[in-house]
Amino acid sequence: MQHLLTLDGMPRATVVELLDRAQHFADLAGDSDALRGTAVCTLFFEPSTRTRMSFQLAAQRLGAHVLNFDVSTSSARKGETALDTMRNLEAMGVRGFIVRHHDDGAVARRADAARPGTALVNAGDGRSAHPTQGLLDMLTLRQAKGEDFARLKIAIVGDVKHSRVARSDLHALRALGAADVRVCAPSALLPDDATLAGCHVTHDLDEAIDGADAVMTLRLQRERMEDGLVDSLEGYHRDYGITATRLARAAPDAVVMHPGPINRGVEITDEVADGPRSLILRQVANGVAVRMAVLERLLAG
Repeated sequence: MQHLLTLDGMPRATVVELLDRAQHFADLAGDSDALRGTAVCTLFFEPSTRTRMSFQLAAQRLGAHVLNFDVSTSSARKGETALDTMRNLEAMGVRGFIVRHHDDGAVARRADAARPGTALVNAGDGRSAHPTQGLLDMLTLRQAKGEDFARLKIAIVGDVKHSRVARSDLHALRALGAADVRVCAPSALLPDDATLAGCHVTHDLDEAIDGADAVMTLRLQRERMEDGLVDSLEGYHRDYGITATRLARAAPDAVVMHPGPINRGVEITDEVADGPRSLILRQVANGVAVRMAVLERLLAG
């Protein structure tokens, strides 16, 4: 595996190997020196908190030198292309690039242009993919519910159309054998491609949550959507917001997940987000372990 661009088509064995290694790092009391002396750069062309910080921490915990690229203070402001930026950093000896970009396929294009020995990780591109988020969600779900995904009832709720997280979660769930995946959203927020193949699609949130073992709610991505796709935030919360009352329809030991950032009172209430069933902060913690496993796999030979 030279790069990590998507989970689409990744063999189950590879997904499991990465999750097992991530669990090792989650359990590890200290740091590793697997990437000692290796230079890694974060190339983020979109804002980020959790993903960027956890990649930085993951690389540091592996002993890497971490360079943080800030587009607002870089030569990109003078007209330098993103590809030229990467090539210049490669010339300085940077071997790993963690790239977030607003365009679909942008990371893959840079991977095609990378020289041998350079590894790229997709930290989120457009609506296409966010593979490490998909992996950390699977690790979190596996910790809570065990390794047999085939027996789980999983509800994914919200803005699937604009969500790279939803796509990567669905790719990972298919690889791990999840058979009962319910997707719930208003029609305007459902994709019109093959993303939902094999899923039970409904506009009725109560139906989606009924008996679910896990409820994975998504951020309403207002920055990516056209005006008018949602009538109002209040109406969206009424029909698709996760509340304690709604969650009572799920299995008694159901868990709740959200990739963040949370629009509190829109996708989810404070009572649920901060409640005993919430795994949201565990997802954040697992992000470091998953990204350690990915960076080690790509850069440690």
